[in-house]
Amino acid sequence: MIDHYQEQTLGQPGFSRADFGENFMWGTSTAAYQIEGAHEAEGKGPSIWDVFSGKRGKVKQNHNGNLACDFFNRYSDDLALVQSLAIPNFRFSLSWARLLPEGRGRANPAGVSYYNRLIDHCLELNITPWITLYHWDLPHELEKKGGWANRDILGWFQEYAALCVKLFGDRVKHWMVLNEPMVFTGAGYFLGVHAPGRRGFGSFIPAVHHAALCQAEGGRTIREFLPDAEVGTTFSCSHIEPLRPLEKDMKAAVRVDALLNRLFLEPSLGLGYPLQDLKFMRRIEKYMQAGDEEKLMFDFDFIGVQNYTREVVKYAFWTPFVQANLVPPKKRNVPYTLMNWEVYPEAIYHILQKFSHYKGIKKLIVTENGAAFADTLQDGKVHDPERVEFLQRYLAQVLRAKQDGAKVHGYFVWSLVDNFEWAEGYDPRFGLVHVDFDTQQRTVKSSGYWYRNFLSKR
Repeated sequence: MIDHYQEQTLGQPGFSRADFGENFMWGTSTAAYQIEGAHEAEGKGPSIWDVFSGKRGKVKQNHNGNLACDFFNRYSDDLALVQSLAIPNFRFSLSWARLLPEGRGRANPAGVSYYNRLIDHCLELNITPWITLYHWDLPHELEKKGGWANRDILGWFQEYAALCVKLFGDRVKHWMVLNEPMVFTGAGYFLGVHAPGRRGFGSFIPAVHHAALCQAEGGRTIREFLPDAEVGTTFSCSHIEPLRPLEKDMKAAVRVDALLNRLFLEPSLGLGYPLQDLKFMRRIEKYMQAGDEEKLMFDFDFIGVQNYTREVVKYAFWTPFVQANLVPPKKRNVPYTLMNWEVYPEAIYHILQKFSHYKGIKKLIVTENGAAFADTLQDGKVHDPERVEFLQRYLAQVLRAKQDGAKVHGYFVWSLVDNFEWAEGYDPRFGLVHVDFDTQQRTVKSSGYWYRNFLSKR
């Protein structure tokens, strides 16, 4: 529970919650593998991240998510924190391998019971649960059969989605199908820096197509069983700018934008893959079957925008396929976070405007936004003015976008608690709540108090 200490004075923004409108949705986000721990508890099967992080050298300092934040055992206390911070909406993901240890077949009763308890406790505390079906932790048994590179995953994912909505749809009305498909296919199946650690086009191209098909199939499955549910999916979106006003840099920026921001969005809208700007992706046509163009489409109720930064791009002849390089913020002498992401609040404004111009998008919700800084626990307190300033400045741009006509209807901070940050391990801290990973002690940061005060003043 929150220790109401005398906070240091924090600057107040020139806007309030009321400026966003009565129906604007506020929340915070998490992901199963990043917080749950209990990696072998009560019948859970191994996920690709259990296996990947167990290999030496894959994650910084050889960290893993075996314990993480121990949310599996501490969810009641952590939900009490959510309630105490006046956060009305809580986004979390389901662990596919906890519900279906083999990836398919008979459900694990203990996994079902855990998520029932979690959902029920959210509702008891008047917290609205938002579920993400897939946040990167594919069951290892399915990866052994080819994972996302195997077209059979369409059936596997449909079975999993149907199970989840049948089990939990009576109480959960907000659903997201995939979390950032460009990241889990690109980092996991092309670059090999995320689970399952595969490299090259042979895995990446089919994984992209099958994830895009599952994105739509998951939406159709949810809607079939829950016609009144709000169905969305989420994308990592970085505002892209050329380094110089040169034609070759501007064309490079178009290619990077097509790859990072448009590759999964546009097929869902019936626009197809942006192959005109990504000629190297034409080999995806090899994996297209009759009717796939229609199967890629789904009319989502909302699109989850997950923006943290902008990327500045320059032409690079020797870089394969995209002929573009990202110019890191350090080289440009601009502020950046511990993730080496530039602090550039206008990025979220530009992304919200860009996505709002697509005809088929009904509603946008910022399902992730936040920052990792060097937080220090001192005298039982964590003072993080950089994060407070970050949230204020980015929210100001969300409000600006809304006032300028963007279809933005919600904002979720990443993340509730410091957690396992994938290949970066436990060093980058994004949470509104500090976690001592040795003791599991929680400490609300200044940013958590700031968010509570902001949400409490209507």
